[in-house]
Amino acid sequence: MGFTGIQYALDHYSYAVCRTMSDSLDLTALESLVGYNARRAALTIIGRFTESMARFELSPVDFSVLSVIHHNPGVTSRQLCLALNLLPPNMVVFLRTFEKRHLIKRSPHPTDGRAVTPEGMALRQEAEAAAAASDNNAVSKLTKAELATLRRLLMKIYQPK
Repeated sequence: MGFTGIQYALDHYSYAVCRTMSDSLDLTALESLVGYNARRAALTIIGRFTESMARFELSPVDFSVLSVIHHNPGVTSRQLCLALNLLPPNMVVFLRTFEKRHLIKRSPHPTDGRAVTPEGMALRQEAEAAAAASDNNAVSKLTKAELATLRRLLMKIYQPK
């Protein structure tokens, strides 16, 4: 078992121990808060998502940047920062890393746009399939109608009016 497998086992053991210890706690006040429930759900989903992206060496943010670049050829750094709520210095690091991995290429300066390379396209395609499987697994207890409602309500919270 490699490091990732050992870490996964330890994390799940720790979770089981903590869950057993917290089963008797009254969390009613916390569970009445939307933010608390959103954070707990996000931690669960992001944890699963991170595991599914590990084989691609992509973090959740890496995945998002690569996906946006693919679906929006010629997108600029500024557009990426605005769309993903990232700071420009952080975006520079992401883009340089992707360029070094040959996942994206930069077009000449007039538009400063980026496009996904064939290597990036192949990786993105596999990563998006893994992301969809991870997402489906995370929400498997919901009906299609519940899932549609959840997505609509979540977007209603974070999208501008």
